[in-house]
Amino acid sequence: MSKILIIIPCYNEKESILKVIDSIKKLTISVDYIVINDCSTDNTLDILKKSNVNYLDLPVNLGIGGAVQSGYKYAKENDYDIAIQIDGDGQHDPQYITDLINPILSNEADVCIGSRFIKKEGFQSSALRRLGINILSTCISVFYKEKVYDVTSGYRAVNKNLIDIYANDYAQDYPEPEALATAILFHQRIKEVPVIMNERIGGQSSIHSFKSIYYMLKVSLAIIFKRFSHRKEK
Repeated sequence: MSKILIIIPCYNEKESILKVIDSIKKLTISVDYIVINDCSTDNTLDILKKSNVNYLDLPVNLGIGGAVQSGYKYAKENDYDIAIQIDGDGQHDPQYITDLINPILSNEADVCIGSRFIKKEGFQSSALRRLGINILSTCISVFYKEKVYDVTSGYRAVNKNLIDIYANDYAQDYPEPEALATAILFHQRIKEVPVIMNERIGGQSSIHSFKSIYYMLKVSLAIIFKRFSHRKEK
């Protein structure tokens, strides 16, 4: 039986984190979970302590990339076969976890992404952010020859090989598209499955208004640079 870990990066998610954990505990499949508290400034840590949940408390704020990589390091050190990322804000519904891990268990994929844009149901994000996602998707398609629709989805599962890769090499700033680029460069198979996402329960996204434009430009350049840097290394 595969050993499965759910990684939950968490920053100021006092309104949602216990609801996320409760929904995971209701799953019928056998999974472990770990909350990565990224130095929250609200009372998230107190909630985690009082609720007797599994968590790592980072001593400094590392950002989403550092928090997720901490989860992958934990997964590697504890010999997990599959790691699943779920946001702590309530947007990702754990009922789709079986859909995410089945392609990995059947050896059809090395990473499986929960995609909002296959059936286009549920919360679809703002028009500005969707534009940025489309640009990043085009960037991945042009420079990496791989079509991925929901490149910014943080709802994804990876196999043991990618756990090892991400434990040692994971982008720190808005990492999801760059993590996909890394997977492609390591010749990992990517699959998307349809999911319905919710609006976040509380807190505030780190990407909003015109920051979406900055994010899109920065990540696009990072993806292109990674592609050409990899060619030079060869």
